[in-house]
Amino acid sequence: MQNVTPILIDSNREKEEPSYSFLGGVCGFVFYWLAFAVPFLVYGSNTLFFLLYTWPFFLALMPVSVLIGITLSMLLRGRLILTLLLTGAVVLCLFWLVFSFLTGW
Repeated sequence: MQNVTPILIDSNREKEEPSYSFLGGVCGFVFYWLAFAVPFLVYGSNTLFFLLYTWPFFLALMPVSVLIGITLSMLLRGRLILTLLLTGAVVLCLFWLVFSFLTGW
């Protein structure tokens, strides 16, 4: 006789939560590009000459924006509208903060 313990299959197992990180990452990426367009709308085509010398600062904001979107989406458990609003506000404010620091330097 084998020494085997029977395994009971429990029908009330915990369900896996869906992945909210993809939604947050896409949200952060889209809002990064929208925030990148705001200085062009405000200051016009002269912004291009400013960004010519300061592009590494703004390029560094892309992974930060994606991480902000992922973090907020995970914290809010995938509530789409609230995730979009908060990610948009944080990314726009962060982008504008860097832009205003560099223009006032």
